[in-house]
Amino acid sequence: MKNKPGKYPYFCLFFYLIIWFLLALSPRDRFTWFLENLLVFIFVPSLIFTFKKFRLSNISYTTITIFLILHSIGAHYTYSEVPFVKSIFDFVNFQRDNYDRLVHFSFGLLMVYPAREVITRSLNLNAFWRFYIPLIIIISSSASYEIIEMVTAMIVQPENAIAWLGIQGDPFDAEKDMLMAASGALITSILSLSKAYTKKWH
Repeated sequence: MKNKPGKYPYFCLFFYLIIWFLLALSPRDRFTWFLENLLVFIFVPSLIFTFKKFRLSNISYTTITIFLILHSIGAHYTYSEVPFVKSIFDFVNFQRDNYDRLVHFSFGLLMVYPAREVITRSLNLNAFWRFYIPLIIIISSSASYEIIEMVTAMIVQPENAIAWLGIQGDPFDAEKDMLMAASGALITSILSLSKAYTKKWH
C-alpha cells in the first residue's frame, strides 16, 4: 500500500485537536477526563513522532480521527452519562446509557483497518494472517484496556471504581465491551477481505 502525498493527515490532526481542546475546557468530571485521556497522551504523540518514517494511508488517519473524537466525547461527559445518546436510549426504553458500547464497537470497526495496514506493510504474510492478526490485535487491545481500566480504578479511585468503570449494574460489562470491539473488527475485516477478492477476480 503506497503512502499518498498531501496534507490530509495534518488536517486530521488539526481537526481532532480543535475538538479535543473544546471538549477539554469543562468536562463533567476533570479527574475522570484525565484518566480517560491517559492513553490518548501516549497514542497521539506516537503517531506524530512516527509519521515521517511510517506514514499511514488517508483512510487509516480518517478512521483513527473518528474514533478519537468519539472517545473524546465519552471522556468529556463520562461514558455513562452522554446526554444526547442517553436521550435516544431512553426513548427506546434501554436500561443503560450504551455510548460505551458504541465506542467499543467503533474501536473494532475503525481501528482494525490501521492495524491491518501496519501488519501488511511490516510483515510478509499471506491473506489469512493479514486477516487474522489484526483481529487478534483488536481483541487483545480491548481486553488489555479493560484490565488497565480496572487496575487504575482500584489504585487511583477505589471508592468510585464502579461508577468510573461505567458498569451501570451489568456484571458482564467488560465481556460485552470486548464482544462489541471484536464484532466491529470482524465486520471491517470481512468487508476488506471481500473487496480484495472482488478486485482479484475482476
